[in-house]
Amino acid sequence: MDLIAIVVGLHLFVFGICVEGQGLSYNFYENSCPQVEAIVRAAIQPIFLTDPTSPAAFLRLMFHDCQVQGCDASILVDLNANNVPSEMAAGKNFGIRKRESINILKSMVELQCPQQVSCADILVLAAREAVVVSGGPQIKVALGRRDSPFAPSYKHADSLLPSATTGVDGMLQLFANKEMTVEESVAIMGAHTLGVTHCLNILNRLNQADEGGQVQGMAPGFESFLRLNCPQGSLASNASFVLNDPTTLTFDNHYYKNVIRGHGVLRVDAEMIMDPRTAMAVKRFAANQDDFFQAFSSAFVKLSNSGVLTGNQGVVRKNCNALD
Repeated sequence: MDLIAIVVGLHLFVFGICVEGQGLSYNFYENSCPQVEAIVRAAIQPIFLTDPTSPAAFLRLMFHDCQVQGCDASILVDLNANNVPSEMAAGKNFGIRKRESINILKSMVELQCPQQVSCADILVLAAREAVVVSGGPQIKVALGRRDSPFAPSYKHADSLLPSATTGVDGMLQLFANKEMTVEESVAIMGAHTLGVTHCLNILNRLNQADEGGQVQGMAPGFESFLRLNCPQGSLASNASFVLNDPTTLTFDNHYYKNVIRGHGVLRVDAEMIMDPRTAMAVKRFAANQDDFFQAFSSAFVKLSNSGVLTGNQGVVRKNCNALD
């Protein structure tokens, strides 16, 4: 066993004690649904095969769920009977996909374990599998989350989700609220190694050029590339996008290499290499993928355990997209 495995193992052992106190545990479904992880893993594979971009979608789906009142599957709830806009109506949830796939996974679990496993746990397991199937680390997650019995308003979601203009200060504060260290905060940003960024979220940064006409922290050649692919005034800015990095379907450390080269797409990407609080971690993750994987795993666990409902709190929905 190598040193990283030993360190991660010790971390999980110690952390396991902590999450037990929160109502989460690594053997939560040992008696009620011991095969739940295998069911989710088998059911999600065809989705990955038919849509190679789905891992990024599942990861973003979990992140956005956990940012709004905790990891409680509230993002999966559809418009209610009174036509009150749900969390998904938030502008910052633009581009969220694969919500319906969580319902498919839930139906597979229900066949084996009726009314036992929450949608919140299934969403976290789906995101975990998305990382692994893309070449990222295998992350052990505690289970036992319950589903929210109500959905927050779209206004509440918009007030809590980070904007495309968020910089390092906002990013560090956001993840400090999830009890992440600076290193873990930089690591969780590495999730952007998967997927794309819509031009809608890039245009504002391109408009903030200095007196010399250059965007701070962005390599001139990359700036020209973005301006070509995301032209000002384009009616297609909602549909147009650019890849987050050249290996957009692979979970690796290329995101950090791009940041160092001035090829970061968002403001926070550029600021991380310029800010002394985060620059060292960016450079270390760019040079050592194992270090990135270890820090990301720790950050993922903290995020997935944030604001959870456990025990008698919340419910276990039968259908993830409807409040029972």
